[in-house]
Amino acid sequence: MLRFGQVIRVKSEKLEEYKKLHAAVWPGVLDMIGKCNMKNYSIFYRDGYLFAYFEYTGSDFDGDMAMMAADPLTQEWWKVCKPCQQPVDSASADEWWGSMEEVFHVD
Repeated sequence: MLRFGQVIRVKSEKLEEYKKLHAAVWPGVLDMIGKCNMKNYSIFYRDGYLFAYFEYTGSDFDGDMAMMAADPLTQEWWKVCKPCQQPVDSASADEWWGSMEEVFHVD
């Protein structure tokens, strides 16, 4: 199992919209998250930032993420969420959510 932390900004004028979207995530999107071996997925908010945490339980992360990115329903979901978000300054050109380095963990 791999743990992932990611960060992105949420536009202040879009925060309530983002919260409403995630209070009723489309069932097909949730299904795809499961099919892509993402478990224990949470998104937290503070001071204009969203922090996402998930655990990956599969054996082909790149393949599973490609499957998710190719899914038409997931693409539509991202289209409605993306206007609410803004990458962090340190995100690379090909990143939307910025990956974080794990510096501590204890079970």
